[in-house]
Amino acid sequence: MRKVTIAMAGAALLFAGAAGAQQQPAPAPAEPNKPAAPSAQPAAPKIETVNVVDLDQLPKATQDQVNKVVAERGDEGLKQLRSSIDARPDIKSALDEKGMTSAEVIAASLAQDGTLTLITKKKAS
Repeated sequence: MRKVTIAMAGAALLFAGAAGAQQQPAPAPAEPNKPAAPSAQPAAPKIETVNVVDLDQLPKATQDQVNKVVAERGDEGLKQLRSSIDARPDIKSALDEKGMTSAEVIAASLAQDGTLTLITKKKAS
């Protein structure tokens, strides 16, 4: 569960950046005397599968963690996440199959194996 929480916290930024990301240029060959930069970040994994999970299906402790992350991210972060989803037909299609839209997504988590989990919350009627 801790891994999911950590992933969710960073996923909004990671996922939002992935939708508009451009291919990064190949790194210049390092000089023999210089070690690789310690701050280098690994590339985001390619999205292989998309899981759609409703918040109510998660354990109570996980629901609380997701709600905390959503509250910290704020409305602007949520808008950015949703627009990133709308920009990806493959992700949008996975939501359509469940009868949902990006408007119901409140969080996303991208695992190293390429599994994107979208956490949804149905709007109150």
